Amino acid sequence: MRVAIQMDPVETIKFATDSSLRLGLEAQARGHELWYYTPDKLTYFNGEISAFCTRVTFHDAPEHFYDLAESTRINLRDMQVILLRQDPPFNMTYLSTTYLLEQLERDVLVVNDPASVRNNPEKIFPTVFKQFMPPTLITADANEVAAFRREYRDIVIKPLYGYAGHDVLHLKPEDNLETALQKAITEGKEPVMVQKFLPEVATGDRRIILIDGKIGGIMARIPASDDFRANFRVGGQAEKAVMTKTQQEICEALAPELRNRGLIFAGIDCIGDYLTEINLTSPTGIAAMNRLNNIKLEVNIWDAIESKL
Repeated sequence: MRVAIQMDPVETIKFATDSSLRLGLEAQARGHELWYYTPDKLTYFNGEISAFCTRVTFHDAPEHFYDLAESTRINLRDMQVILLRQDPPFNMTYLSTTYLLEQLERDVLVVNDPASVRNNPEKIFPTVFKQFMPPTLITADANEVAAFRREYRDIVIKPLYGYAGHDVLHLKPEDNLETALQKAITEGKEPVMVQKFLPEVATGDRRIILIDGKIGGIMARIPASDDFRANFRVGGQAEKAVMTKTQQEICEALAPELRNRGLIFAGIDCIGDYLTEINLTSPTGIAAMNRLNNIKLEVNIWDAIESKL
């Protein structure tokens, strides 16, 4: 097959941790032809969705893990699969690519389904499963945040469309709420997510990978000693983990919804037995989970992709 990957510049990815690289290596092992392009190269003209693509070959070698060949404009309807893999932020630039890729749906399998990625933001989608969430507020109203803080005292404020732990604030009972809100709720009055602080995060959150609704694997992400955030990009470390009964129930509840929405590759985050996020834009964790559990999740993901064709 011909496969295109919409991703960040290949020279910026990290060999040891990048999930797109693992997916690309497995695609090549199956004999698929790989092309890649960055979101700014996606173009609509007179009904054709195209991109200026570069032929790429990946290598499983940290010192030299990719080679680039010719670059050319390609009608994306000539691809069989497109992997939607650029990192957030989930902003209008990101949304615009989903509107264009959605037009390909009759001819090309886009993973994950662009309309479903757009319609199910990673912090809002979990509210469909509110029975598994910690006490949660989504608002741009400072008075509502203040009332939530009075009830729960120890809280976390997150940008609603942020990523990788950036600008996430932990407000202890003695901290100044007004100062935090001035940083979190900007002039544009974009809503924020506010949640009760979960002390279980000290022992790490849990990243669970779901492949077409089936559990692929689990790992713990342990925060650095001076931080409460477990994201890898702010110093979190991966460790082996065992799934709890409630985490299993969360996965079982999510499975049919993910399948129905064309969300083949999802990464869910739990703190203790609470669901906090459902990562769909560019789920990560394959490389670390493979190392910890001696598995190859990219094989299962490509099996699921090929089963849809």
